[in-house]
Amino acid sequence: MRVGIIALQHESNTFLPVPTTLEAYRRDALLTGEAIREAYGSSHHEVGGFFHGLREADLTAVPLLLALATPAGPLSADTVETLIRLMFEQLDAAGPLDGLLVAPHGAAVAEGQRDFDGHWLTLLRQRLGQRIPIVCTLDLHANVSGAMVAACNATLAYRTNPHLDQHETGLRAARLMAQMLRGQVRPVQVLVSPPLAVSIDRQETAAPPCDALYAFADEVRHRPGVLDVSIQMGFPYADVEEMGTTVIAIADGDESLARAAAQDLADYLIAHRHDFACGLAEVDEAVREAARSAERVCLLDVGDNVGGGSPGDGTVLAHALHKQGVDRSFVCLCDSEAQQAARSAGVGATLTLSMGGKTDDLHGQPLTAPVTVVSLHDGHYSESRPRHGGRTRYNMGPTAVVRTPRGLTLLLHSQRVPPFSLAQLTSCGLDPASFHVLAAKGVNAPIAAYREVCDKFIRVNTPGVTCADMTRLTFHRRRKPLFPFEEVA
Repeated sequence: MRVGIIALQHESNTFLPVPTTLEAYRRDALLTGEAIREAYGSSHHEVGGFFHGLREADLTAVPLLLALATPAGPLSADTVETLIRLMFEQLDAAGPLDGLLVAPHGAAVAEGQRDFDGHWLTLLRQRLGQRIPIVCTLDLHANVSGAMVAACNATLAYRTNPHLDQHETGLRAARLMAQMLRGQVRPVQVLVSPPLAVSIDRQETAAPPCDALYAFADEVRHRPGVLDVSIQMGFPYADVEEMGTTVIAIADGDESLARAAAQDLADYLIAHRHDFACGLAEVDEAVREAARSAERVCLLDVGDNVGGGSPGDGTVLAHALHKQGVDRSFVCLCDSEAQQAARSAGVGATLTLSMGGKTDDLHGQPLTAPVTVVSLHDGHYSESRPRHGGRTRYNMGPTAVVRTPRGLTLLLHSQRVPPFSLAQLTSCGLDPASFHVLAAKGVNAPIAAYREVCDKFIRVNTPGVTCADMTRLTFHRRRKPLFPFEEVA
């Protein structure tokens, strides 16, 4: 039997004015056919899990399209047109298929299609008809629509944040597909959308309050007849009707069992809703705490979370570290202009640079300071171990490392890259363990890498398009009532 593979992923921040274009996909990953197997066949991504599971079940994997782009603004209309055209060209060329494994992100928004994942999955179902099964994997941060679930026979989400189980999720999906094709199970799924949006800073699955939630989910998952349950905590930076937390339960031929399982998890979330509300340290307080700590500290720059679509040039923490003179401190800034000035000056040169804060006025003013150019790099690096996002190859563009007289080291790079790998530092000759305080532009995702060198993590209430307190953002389309915007029963 032949099973097609499609991954079309984006996490779209609708509070960003600049659209995501096809160039962003070409820069990150835009592959068709066997090039997908070559690049992702043994990866930690869910597509790697698809290949693994199909091979294990003696099913033929037919890779069709893999399109991934770093989170940013909504997709442009011409980008959507090109991606869907590519998908159907590959599908038509593939010949007869017995099933399809698909990997949307679940939080993609496009010009003219606010539920882009629901849109392309619906088009896919219309093309294939009802006979061919579609099994779907989702990011834990998906904003799930009824259209997305209706288009697929079964939908499974990651269970860990940071996302270290992407390969395992793909493997689960492929194994379920094999059972379906052999007539061993008949999945029936139910989507429940409790009136709750979980704060991004409360979404680390191994820590409270999520650890208890997922322990309960494991109990529900092991009920007789239940095939799987998934909790999607939602992506709060998308102004769409579906924004918020959802639960999907899959049972073997029993809709009432699936509905009861999903409703029990939804009820748990509502009963514990206040545990999932935002609560973060303020900037100066967090920096003082980090400077005083005997432990090595990672400051998580929540408001400039590159994995949530932010520009990556936020300077609020850089200013605070520089002002307080925190020795052996480290910050990354996406600033092509500053890195080029450092490159032109050359290694060993001393100059005054204006760094970061150039995208908008939401993420801090540029940090202007004298620096010494430490080193220059091409910005390519790789990660061999499971990390959030499942990627192994990265390109942050031409990069310069500079250091201020007050002990702040800055890595100035040209292309936005989320801090999912310590190789971002080691590839530039930096030893992460040599720093006392490291700032990482994320909320939960960087922990998977940075826990190897940091003993303590402090999530910081920095401003920006990914600020943790979602009530500070202006929504026009979200559902109502929705906690924490409104109280619910």
